[in-house]
Amino acid sequence: MRLLPPPLVLILLTVMGALRLVWPGAVLLPAPLNWLGLLPVALGVLLLLQGSGLFRRIGTNIKTFNEPGVLVTDGPFRLTRNPMYLGFLLLLIGVAVLLGAATPFAGPVVFAAASQFVYIPFEEKALRAKFGEAYEAYARRVRRWI
Repeated sequence: MRLLPPPLVLILLTVMGALRLVWPGAVLLPAPLNWLGLLPVALGVLLLLQGSGLFRRIGTNIKTFNEPGVLVTDGPFRLTRNPMYLGFLLLLIGVAVLLGAATPFAGPVVFAAASQFVYIPFEEKALRAKFGEAYEAYARRVRRWI
């Protein structure tokens, strides 16, 4: 069984909150500076909603480990090949900032590593296999993250 990104994010948010309570480490952003975390949270949620909404409208697969249905290059996919992973990452960074302590920043680091080394390579391999040169041209035009 493979862990999909949304459950991983929920696990990481739980761990981040627990770390803040049990072992916060240095306070990096005291109140009210920690409220700056709302900006990346909002931007992350916006990217998640735009990307997943576009997938739903088109009627293509959204689950990481299933076969891709359509090569999506519109909407936020014009700016980043992975707006939903970027959205999750921004959400986690924002929550870490809101928590204000050092140890919760482990959550975004774990998610970035999982995305960079597991999720995205798996998807890129499937997209190359299914869409060939159309995906290669898109990948040359649009960056993986930003």
